[in-house]
Amino acid sequence: MKKILIALLKPLSFLPALLMMYTIFSFSAQTGSESSALSEKVTRGIVVTVNRVTDRDWDHREIEQRVDRYEHYVRKAAHMTEYCLLAITIALPLYVYGLRGMALMFLAGILCVLFAAGDEYHQSMVDSRGPSVRDVGIDSLGALIGILIVRIFSWIALGGHTRKHR
Repeated sequence: MKKILIALLKPLSFLPALLMMYTIFSFSAQTGSESSALSEKVTRGIVVTVNRVTDRDWDHREIEQRVDRYEHYVRKAAHMTEYCLLAITIALPLYVYGLRGMALMFLAGILCVLFAAGDEYHQSMVDSRGPSVRDVGIDSLGALIGILIVRIFSWIALGGHTRKHR
């Protein structure tokens, strides 16, 4: 009974990856103005929070200057974060299905890079958006970080050494 339940539940381990792919695809479907407005809103929230927490007492003009200065970096950090999470959500079900070591890292990485390239192509069909090879690189760096997080977590979970798996 336990083996049957596991066999039925195993495919569900891919749901977080599919949800992450849907989320990324949805963000990419936003027009250029919608995407800019969202990243500006997030950046403004970060700048206002930093102003409050650090007691900087910035006036409205100083806040706007910082929002303009940091919005690009917040947008690129969001790209990296999305693909870091995608890599984690892809690597974990691959692990559940028995893939380990370099094969796991390679397959998860390739899947993330291919999705990033496809996502950039998708953006080329969205109003005021376009594909960017640089964004594929940034996305890939985020995926690498996610894969390394999974690898480190696996190493720690195995007691700091590699075990042979059946």
